[in-house]
Amino acid sequence: MATTMEEMLQRVPRPPVFETVEEERLHRKQRLAAGFRLFSKFGFDEGIAGHITARDPERLDHFWVNPFAMHFSQIRVSDLILVNDKGEVVEGDRPVNVAAFAIHSQVHAARPDVIAAGHSHSLHGKAWSSLGRLLDPLTQDACAFHGDHGLFDDYTGVVVDVEEGKRIGAALGGHKAVILRNHGLLTVGHSVDEAVWWFITMERTCQAQLLAEAAGTPILIDEANASLTASQVGGHYLGWLNFQPLYDRIVREQPDLLD
Repeated sequence: MATTMEEMLQRVPRPPVFETVEEERLHRKQRLAAGFRLFSKFGFDEGIAGHITARDPERLDHFWVNPFAMHFSQIRVSDLILVNDKGEVVEGDRPVNVAAFAIHSQVHAARPDVIAAGHSHSLHGKAWSSLGRLLDPLTQDACAFHGDHGLFDDYTGVVVDVEEGKRIGAALGGHKAVILRNHGLLTVGHSVDEAVWWFITMERTCQAQLLAEAAGTPILIDEANASLTASQVGGHYLGWLNFQPLYDRIVREQPDLLD
């Protein structure tokens, strides 16, 4: 018997609903550990730089994050540390990256809707950031960021002060991403899945625009179609959904991340 379109749509994955806060916390931590493994797989590691955070579902001013100076490729669920709004590690036995606290604490404080935020010194993201420009709607994928990313148009060294984190949060505004000039990219989401996916595809979008401009003069998608496409590919659910195949892949390849 042929499968109807309605039946097919019913089989499309949907975000989970949790019965307990413990179940939700574990889910976020599993997605977070997978996010780090994917960052490593895509080459987003740069020494001790980079961090992804996930808000705790119960203690809303606390977030889970990678331990300082631990390689993304080695991070497991059990390695994640919990940090409070003062920068104190309340669960885990390793220190937190000072820059991670300075930036992410203020992003989470400014955006109660944000569950997760990701930042790293990825190659094409930091190359594009040096131009001090927003991304153009050159491709269908780029349209996910059309009208939905900001620019932190300043650079004053390594971020170690929460006041600088507040300025980054202000530049992010209500968007899904912000380009940190001479630094790199930062993305956020209503789930860990979404935040990680936006970072991966934003890095690739930077790469695509750098390649296109090096080859010639790119043709931009017109405003009407860019806005339409943004509504089709840039929503929270699509961000979550795009992460699911990557999660399945990395867990099958590296199941120890769930330990």
